[in-house]
Amino acid sequence: MPKQTVVLLFGGRSSEHTISCATAGGVLDAIDRDRYTVIPVGITREGAFTLEEDRAAKFTLNPDAMPEVVDNGSRILWPQSTASKELRVVDASGEAHSLGDVDVVFPILHGPWGEDGTLQGMLELLGLPYVGDGVLASALAMDKHFAKIAFAAAGIPVAPGVTVSARQWATSPSSVVESAAALGWPVFVKPARAGSSVGVTRVESALDLAAAMAIGLAEDSKVLIEAAIVGREIECGVLSGRGDAAPRVSVAGEIVVSGRAFYDFDAKYLDAPGIDLVCPAEISDAEASTLRQLAARAFDAIGGSGLARADFFLTESGWVINEINTMPGFTPISMFPKCWLASGMSYPELIDELITLGLETVR
Repeated sequence: MPKQTVVLLFGGRSSEHTISCATAGGVLDAIDRDRYTVIPVGITREGAFTLEEDRAAKFTLNPDAMPEVVDNGSRILWPQSTASKELRVVDASGEAHSLGDVDVVFPILHGPWGEDGTLQGMLELLGLPYVGDGVLASALAMDKHFAKIAFAAAGIPVAPGVTVSARQWATSPSSVVESAAALGWPVFVKPARAGSSVGVTRVESALDLAAAMAIGLAEDSKVLIEAAIVGREIECGVLSGRGDAAPRVSVAGEIVVSGRAFYDFDAKYLDAPGIDLVCPAEISDAEASTLRQLAARAFDAIGGSGLARADFFLTESGWVINEINTMPGFTPISMFPKCWLASGMSYPELIDELITLGLETVR
């Protein structure tokens, strides 16, 4: 069987650039080279598409030297029409040459200009198959405000909260403080369209709100202010079913917070203390059954395809959805692959399955 050519696309313009690069390192290390020819394409922080080294070690997650895509002078030339799937590159000397035909693109970008439907739209214009969720699902899940509307319409409990634009904060900060206070302290302030806990702040009182709003609005033009939910933080992975089959949901994993205010960026990726990832989570069969139903419903509510991680709180009164991520953390130590490993699917097998789903999905 001939090898399939996979373009691994990573980096990007968002504040989650380095995490995307670290994910690329994990995939480059684990992907089955007997089945796939890999073309690593990095996107610089300025948005240039470059041909990268096929070397996993270059993108190892290191807190002292975070990996990134550095402009090496090469430029990727995407197919000029849907009649072609040929990828070309112009090297730093200006010489162009072919990289061959592409079977599927595997975008592993997080945040804006990668996870939000913009890149997916580009790939659909080019007629290239790709791994993961489509334009609408990516855009909808990326915007926590509109995702909550979709979840509520599907009958999935959501956290109480308000959405505040930069204009509202600039023109009427006192009304925003009143809205936050009405939710009850503490609250969480989070950018509407960011991930990896970038820009998220736990706010204990009105005195701290302005600083948190500045942090959140530095990432996006609108933020969510949500009531702090008292409950266990439980996550699970979702994969599309094959053909017309229903979505598949992994076993659940739990984020146990013992020495930090919340599961922040440093805890997720830099191995900061105070957080334990427990998978499988210790929940009852009835709780697990309800979680699987809600996670699949949330996936369908956004029109999901490929993959997602669904994040919930388990409270005294039941499940409350926090968010759904269409390109979750995908390093080998991230919760999404951990949950699938506990469900019987190894990291290389998970990569295979995602590529297969990408090739099968009709856009």
